[in-house]
Amino acid sequence: MSELTGNRIRTTAGKLGLPHLAETITEFTRRADEAKMGYLDFLDLVLSEELAVRDDRRFRQGLRLSRLPHHKTLDEYDFSFQPDLDPRKVKDLATLAFVEAKANAALLGPPAVGKTHIAVALAVAACRAGYSIYFTTLDDMVRNLKTAEAAGRLVNKLGTYLRPSVLVVDEVGYQPLERAEANLVFQVISKRYEKGSIILTSNKTFSEWGQVFGDEVLATAILDRLLHHCEVVSINGNSYRLKNRLQAIERDTDVA
Repeated sequence: MSELTGNRIRTTAGKLGLPHLAETITEFTRRADEAKMGYLDFLDLVLSEELAVRDDRRFRQGLRLSRLPHHKTLDEYDFSFQPDLDPRKVKDLATLAFVEAKANAALLGPPAVGKTHIAVALAVAACRAGYSIYFTTLDDMVRNLKTAEAAGRLVNKLGTYLRPSVLVVDEVGYQPLERAEANLVFQVISKRYEKGSIILTSNKTFSEWGQVFGDEVLATAILDRLLHHCEVVSINGNSYRLKNRLQAIERDTDVA
């Protein structure tokens, strides 16, 4: 390939929004020459590489905008520490069939058993698959919606929680809500019903949600929409934080 042709391809690639091709055309042609590629194989190589780069860029941008507290994956989750949890149930969720169906997933259990880790891991997998994601604690969501409502911007703020394909709502039940606050949660749940997926974590059983939302009727209405299409995973095992604390104590004892 002549230098003139290479420059022309770089210019055209830039205009077409193919920055990776513009940067690597010389490398592509070298690889094609070495492998004695035909025209179609060469075109397939170029387009596949460009798509992979674009997907990775989109994935990283999606994570950046998601507000996830971390980017842990299921490979990092220690299922052996929770023997009562069937890994197959979680790995079935990781296929994202529930996201495709615009259904929900609920992770229930006491604090520090890894609910948030699994919720985040599912969100990361969804982002990798091309879905938009957003993370919030229930407390933060309610606070932001109340502030927006007081400022006359509730409809606009609701969009933050309605637009993503997957909304992760963490820590449901850690703080009881007033009825007006629970009504804001109901608006999010009802407007997302069969239009987008919710992944939530809670330290309360569903029978306790009447106490959480301060109104049995409102809690029932929320659960009715949430659980109509929902996979529920209960984790009733040991605390990871306690595990890490005990390991640290053991190390300190050994050193002493």
